[in-house]
Amino acid sequence: MKIATIRLKEFYGQATITEKEIISYILANPEETSKLTIYQLAERTFSSPASIIRLCKKNKFNGYKEFSKSLLFELAVRENYKNKRMADVTKIDSVKEIVEKVTNKNILSLEETESLLEYDVIDACVKSIYRCEKLVLFGIGASLIVAKDAQLKFTRINKMVYVAEDWHTQLLIAKNMGVQDVGIVISYSGETDEMIQCAKTVKENQAKLISITKYGDTTISDMADYRLFVAANEYAFRSGAMSSRISQLNLIDILYTTYVNMHYEKSIEILGKNLIKKESH
Repeated sequence: MKIATIRLKEFYGQATITEKEIISYILANPEETSKLTIYQLAERTFSSPASIIRLCKKNKFNGYKEFSKSLLFELAVRENYKNKRMADVTKIDSVKEIVEKVTNKNILSLEETESLLEYDVIDACVKSIYRCEKLVLFGIGASLIVAKDAQLKFTRINKMVYVAEDWHTQLLIAKNMGVQDVGIVISYSGETDEMIQCAKTVKENQAKLISITKYGDTTISDMADYRLFVAANEYAFRSGAMSSRISQLNLIDILYTTYVNMHYEKSIEILGKNLIKKESH
């Protein structure tokens, strides 16, 4: 799915004065815009249909019709998150009810995360990972588990990945990154102070930054060159990441599998070489 408002925010810095007026209006009035014809939007933004079409094409939409459909879908997804009230786990739940609720929540999270994926963003992430000299992953708590899973997967295909257990060491690694490196910051909230500091340091050193956060505007995703989102539907009591962790792991699987598929023969050869055989007893 092409997330319309995010594309416009990313493009804003390089937009013309007229395009900035159009973007500002759309971002301030997304629901109203989704109901407007191209002529009505041109009138409200003191622009022309041609300017709107050019803006849409610069943001990889075929035209205003495709942009409107994307905007409508994005608004529907947001409304769905807002209205969906899957029953939380309660004190009186039976084992059967807990099994059903947790399983259904994880399935829902995976399905909704799939709807948020932009294929060209995944493609760009994987190409950046392939070209980079140093791939560094950042995360604390449950997100660190996801980072270590990514490290194991990419190391299997001879892509060396740096992951540190404590965030002070993560920050030190970030300070030593350069323009040829890529950092992946994993943070469900996108607002974890330690991860924000690491992300800022990555950007200060002009390294590429990939974020994996919940869907929506967050401090970390706003800094990233490439934004990957998971569904924002954790349980209310969330003592530890549950469905978000499943979705983050799924995103890592997608990046890894796409990477292998892009360089299939070489990757298969390396995987065969690195296979650790277990002796049967």
